[in-house]
Amino acid sequence: MDIECDLPPGQQFAALEVPALEGFRDRYPKFLPLYTLEHQIEMKQDGPSTVAVRHGVQAFQFLQEDEKQLIQVRVQGFSFNRLSPYSSLDDYLPEIERTWRLYLELASPVQVRLIRLRYINRILLPLTTGGVDLDYYFKVSPRLPDEDRLKLISFLNQHAAVDVETGNQVNIVLTAQAPEGQNLPVIFDNTVAAAESGEPENWSWIRGQINALRALKNHIFKRTLTDTCLNLFRHP
Repeated sequence: MDIECDLPPGQQFAALEVPALEGFRDRYPKFLPLYTLEHQIEMKQDGPSTVAVRHGVQAFQFLQEDEKQLIQVRVQGFSFNRLSPYSSLDDYLPEIERTWRLYLELASPVQVRLIRLRYINRILLPLTTGGVDLDYYFKVSPRLPDEDRLKLISFLNQHAAVDVETGNQVNIVLTAQAPEGQNLPVIFDNTVAAAESGEPENWSWIRGQINALRALKNHIFKRTLTDTCLNLFRHP
């Protein structure tokens, strides 16, 4: 989950490292700073080219001991990430709220401008006779111009959309990875975002946005996968 924010004008992001360490390191003991490095080359007709180099801190990552859960303090805002195995968003919301309030104390954001939920599922489809019928598992699946003559060996489907009821943004990606034994791994990347401004201290409003995005994400999830595919999650 990402909460994009506007930070106070003139704030030096690098100065947040020490208070961030004090706030997060008790439960997230592993610390990793992320840096950016930019090169800008200016070509001149009447003289030598010039190269400008800019570098700086982009984010501070705080990871739990097993590295399955992490907090990010970013130039653009705050992120909470949970890796597999994971349960329900309900189980993580208290920790998201707790760490968000710590972020408020150290970064003092002046405005929330976007909230994003992103779920990435890796689905193992069983291969039969070396292939798989994608229509058996996905309600939205790729099509070849001549399925008798051509054999699909990989695919990447991407859809960007807007929810007409809420105006929330949607980005859906389905892509295949290389076969693993008797399975074809398929990545289902399901991202929803609400580009609305709000007060950073208003957790009730933030929680309401999260709930709306979650409902939209679930709607897309169920409209993308067939019951057969859903049963792969229910009975691993």
